[in-house]
Amino acid sequence: MNPYVLTILLSSLGLGTVLTFASSHWLLAWMGLEINTLAIIPIMAQQHHPRAIEATTKYFLTQATAAAMILFASTTNAWLMGEWEIHQLSHPLATTTVMLALALKLGLAPVHFWLPEVLQGLELTTGLILSTWQKLAPFALMIQVAPTINSSLLVAIGLLSTLVGGWGGLNQTQLRKIMAYSSIAHLGWMVLILQFAPSLTLLSLSLYIIMTSSAFLTLKTNNALTINTLATSWTKSPTLAALAALVLLSLGGLPPLSGFMPKWLILQELTKQGLPLSATLAAMTALLSLYFYLRLCYALTLTIYPNTLTATAPWRLNFTMITLPLSVITILALGLLPLTPAVTAMLAL
Repeated sequence: MNPYVLTILLSSLGLGTVLTFASSHWLLAWMGLEINTLAIIPIMAQQHHPRAIEATTKYFLTQATAAAMILFASTTNAWLMGEWEIHQLSHPLATTTVMLALALKLGLAPVHFWLPEVLQGLELTTGLILSTWQKLAPFALMIQVAPTINSSLLVAIGLLSTLVGGWGGLNQTQLRKIMAYSSIAHLGWMVLILQFAPSLTLLSLSLYIIMTSSAFLTLKTNNALTINTLATSWTKSPTLAALAALVLLSLGGLPPLSGFMPKWLILQELTKQGLPLSATLAAMTALLSLYFYLRLCYALTLTIYPNTLTATAPWRLNFTMITLPLSVITILALGLLPLTPAVTAMLAL
């Protein structure tokens, strides 16, 4: 793609998200979401491959549906209650419709079906943008409207997403689909705690973005798209293979890695709020996710690729990829747990 065109599209992507962040009026927020969607469509379709075009079409249709639902809900609220402000969303029909629309935008269960299919059709860099940056604007709106939404609905969507995210990834061999189900499960944890402790949701979102970025950049560095291809990683870079296994375990939420921090704090907060059953169910669904992360770790570090590779031996070529972002993000994805006391003190302020 032409660098000037790419710069304009990425600038529009940032503008749409910032516009949604800064808006207090529903029409302005909707406009930001639309700019965001329209800016990423050409980036997704730049491969000119039937699978990429199919993924782009599916993404456009789901995002357009969600945007139409948001517009319908905000108009309904303005008609019935006389308010266009995001904070003043008060009619039950409008709040439920907005919640479902934002769930569709994010890919939360039970409206998650588009996310694995879309992510599977994209290259890893575009998939990274879709899994991280594209979650920010809908989450900003969800945090603002959360106080007016029925808490039972939020807990139900959160638990269902963690269950679907864990269960859906069990039988997958494609790494992009596994990352999509991982995304659904992590977003479920964030929605679960959204009404009780929004600051914990932001902490979880930040750590999710760090860990997912590290995982995607590792896959891109190894040029791996399936579990079988992962088995060739140790020959290219043994150090990166070992660190990638730790990043995957961090995504699974194992101590003493960074991913344990949000799960620990969320389970603690749910218990404080008198929801021990929800906390137990969430912890059990995390075991499902942990299983497929362990499966990836096994393929990455403990298996040898069974077939003769026909491609050029990659370890004999000069390595030209910039690895500084991967190094920094991997350190953050692995070593933030000791900062938990400082984080909890900041959240308490």
